Amino acid sequence: MNKLPQELKAHLMQGTVIPAHPLALNEDRTLDEQHQRLLTQYYMSSGAGGIAIAVHSTQFEIRDPEVNLFEKVIELASEEITKAKLDRPFLKVCGICGPTEQAVNEAKLAVKHGYHMGLLSMGGLQDWTEEEILERVRKVAQVIPVFGFYLQPSVGGRIFSYDFWSKFVDIENVEAIKCASFNRYQTLDVMRALANSSRRYEVAMYTGNDDNIVNDLLTTYRFPTADGPAEINFRGGLLGHWAVWTKKAVELLEKIKQHKLAPNAVAADELLSHNVAVTDSNAALFDPSHDFHGCISGIHEVLRRQGLLKGIWCISPKETLSPGQSEEIDRIYRDYPQLNDDEFVKTFLKEKSNQNLIC
Repeated sequence: MNKLPQELKAHLMQGTVIPAHPLALNEDRTLDEQHQRLLTQYYMSSGAGGIAIAVHSTQFEIRDPEVNLFEKVIELASEEITKAKLDRPFLKVCGICGPTEQAVNEAKLAVKHGYHMGLLSMGGLQDWTEEEILERVRKVAQVIPVFGFYLQPSVGGRIFSYDFWSKFVDIENVEAIKCASFNRYQTLDVMRALANSSRRYEVAMYTGNDDNIVNDLLTTYRFPTADGPAEINFRGGLLGHWAVWTKKAVELLEKIKQHKLAPNAVAADELLSHNVAVTDSNAALFDPSHDFHGCISGIHEVLRRQGLLKGIWCISPKETLSPGQSEEIDRIYRDYPQLNDDEFVKTFLKEKSNQNLIC
């Protein structure tokens, strides 16, 4: 059983920014290796504490036989991280999907390429019982430390019971859970299940609730338990939203951490208002008004505008911006200039150009 090294375990528990890594394609929908590597470099330069790749933002179709990019993209990211020789902890998280055999095989490939954790999707298993899914988790955890994933039903996830999460958090080698239920009730189920577990301070909760990022990170979840009151916090975030404007996301998480160490009413009010701006911008990026159809293209569009991608192309030609989505992105740029990291990206790209790393 591969275990998470202590330095990385401490890093995970302290809380960090983990962007969900997009896929860079050329206009003919072949892999744009140069910009794929550039994105990984951008996330490291932004101060992110890790990346998650082969996830929804990377497009699940990379696993299709006719596309066959799963191993290639995880290899490229791992190479860039190794080349960077960072003097700080950096988590490599690999998305893992499918039935048990596929999931175990993907976990083995992740380990082969030096990944520390597997973000284990429960999507596409609608007819499985909760116990069957838990057994799948146990088998994957024998191969790689597991980052659980509660995905909202609107994008392929399903609702799980409190009992499911109570059993899930007690599985050996489950080290973290990304909660992306986009639902307060379901979020509370996971938090309460962890609070009532003997592993309550061993499993790191990470927000994936793009509609409530700041509030999730600000809130201390307190529950009565058989052992007395227990407090659970979201330590950081693993978010598609943080695939853009990553430098500002790093600054935001640090500001929240400092506020939680020394709370004051003025800072709390500012952060709550900031949550509104972040959620409004997320609506433009993730396109909930069209059932999230443009959620990947919206991220690509911001990266394209910044010069980090050449275009917004996805593997499927049907994946593109929704009507009015570009104008909504214009609006959030206008209304919330404090959210973008365009100036940082300009400096970053200039440095890479001077090093002849981009053309």
